[in-house]
Amino acid sequence: MSTSNSTPLPKALGHIRVLDLSRVLAGPWCSQNLADLGADVIKIERPGSGDDTRAWGPPYAKDAVGRDTSEAAYYLSANRGKRSVTVDIASPEGQALVRELARHADVVLENFKVGQLKRYGLDYESLKAVKPDIVYCSITGFGQDGPYAHRAGYDFLIQGMGGLMSVTGERDELPGGGPQKVGVALTDLMTGMYATVAVLAALTHRDRTGEGQYIDMALLDTQVAMLANVGSNYLNSGKPPKRWGNAHPNIVPYQTFACADGHIIVAAGNDGQYQKFVEAGGRRELALDPRFATNPMRVKNRDTLVPLLAEMVRERRRDEWIAMLEAVGVPCGPINDVGEVFDNPQVRSRGIEIEVPHAAAGTVKLVRSPMKMSATPATSDKAPPMLGEHTDEVLSEMLGKDEAEIAALRGKGVV
Repeated sequence: MSTSNSTPLPKALGHIRVLDLSRVLAGPWCSQNLADLGADVIKIERPGSGDDTRAWGPPYAKDAVGRDTSEAAYYLSANRGKRSVTVDIASPEGQALVRELARHADVVLENFKVGQLKRYGLDYESLKAVKPDIVYCSITGFGQDGPYAHRAGYDFLIQGMGGLMSVTGERDELPGGGPQKVGVALTDLMTGMYATVAVLAALTHRDRTGEGQYIDMALLDTQVAMLANVGSNYLNSGKPPKRWGNAHPNIVPYQTFACADGHIIVAAGNDGQYQKFVEAGGRRELALDPRFATNPMRVKNRDTLVPLLAEMVRERRRDEWIAMLEAVGVPCGPINDVGEVFDNPQVRSRGIEIEVPHAAAGTVKLVRSPMKMSATPATSDKAPPMLGEHTDEVLSEMLGKDEAEIAALRGKGVV
C-alpha cells in the first residue's frame, strides 16, 4: 500500500530493532507481529539446525518442480518478515556476538528455561549493562518464580492445567464426551499476542521516560487470564464450569445443529433472534411457549428445547437454512474445513492469502497479518528466512565485521 505519489507509507515500528532468541511458537508469534508492524527482527538460530519448527514436517514448502524444500510449513507460519542469523550462543564468542547485537537493539525476546541465559551472560541484567534502556521479554511455561518456575511448559500441558480442556469437548453424559484440546496451539498464540502488547507498552514507556524494563510472560498466566467469562463465572459462583461441547452455558440456542446434509451454527443472542429462528423453521409455537420465551427460561429448559430445535433443523438442507436465517437477521453460518475457509469469498476479498518470493521455493503461500491500518499498514511481503540467510549481512551492517572476520567465526563454528 502506498500514497498517491508512490511514496511508501511509514512503518509503525520502522524505528525498532528486535533481537529474537525465541523459537517454536509463542515467542516467534510475538516477533512476527512486530515484524509485520515494521520492526527489524533479527532471529538468532542455532547453526546447522535452527528453530526446531524448521523440521516439523511434512508438509514442507515445495520448489518450482514440486520437490520438498527444507522449510516446514509450521516454521513458515510464524516467521515471516525476519532476518535469520546463526550464532552458537553456547560458545563464549557467540555470547559476545549476541551482547554486541543487543547493544544495537531495542527489544530482546527469549523463551529459554528459567536461568539458562544467565549462565551465558545473556539474561536481562547482563544485557541491561550494555544497553540500559533495553526492553527484555522472557516467555516460559510458568513464569520466573513460583513452585513450577523450573518446569518445562508446553501448550498441550497448559491447556490441561489451565482449565481450557475442562470446558472444551462434549458434555460427559453425551457420546464422545470428555476433555479435548483446542485444534491449534491457542495458549502459545495468545501468549505471543499478550507479549506483543506488553512489548509495545514497554516501548511507549521507554520513549516517554528513557527507562527499559523486564517482561515476564508465562503460558499458564495467559491461559488462566483468557478463561474470560468462564473464569469469571467460577469466581462469582464458586462452581467450576463444565464442558458444553458446541453449546453455550449462558445462551440458548447458541450451538451447532445437524441439517439434512451437513451442519450449521445458530447464534441467537437475544429473544428476537430466537423467535425469528423458530418462525423461519415453521415452529412459531416454540416462540410462544412460556418455557422458551426468554433466554433465562431457554437456558433452564435447554434439555427440552434443544431436541425440538434439532428435529426442526434436520428437515432442511444447510444452504437453505443459511439463506433463510440471513434473510431475517439470525446469526448463522457453516462449519468450514480449512480448504473451504481459504475459498470463502469474504476471505478472498480481504486478501488474507498471499504469495511472496522465497529463496528456495521460488514463492510460498502465507497468511497476511490481520492488522489493517490506514496510515502505517502492516506488511507481510517478506518470506520467512532461510537458516542463516542474513548472517553476513547483519554482522557486517550492525557490527562492522569484514569478510575475513566473518569467515573466521564461521570456521570456528561460532556462526
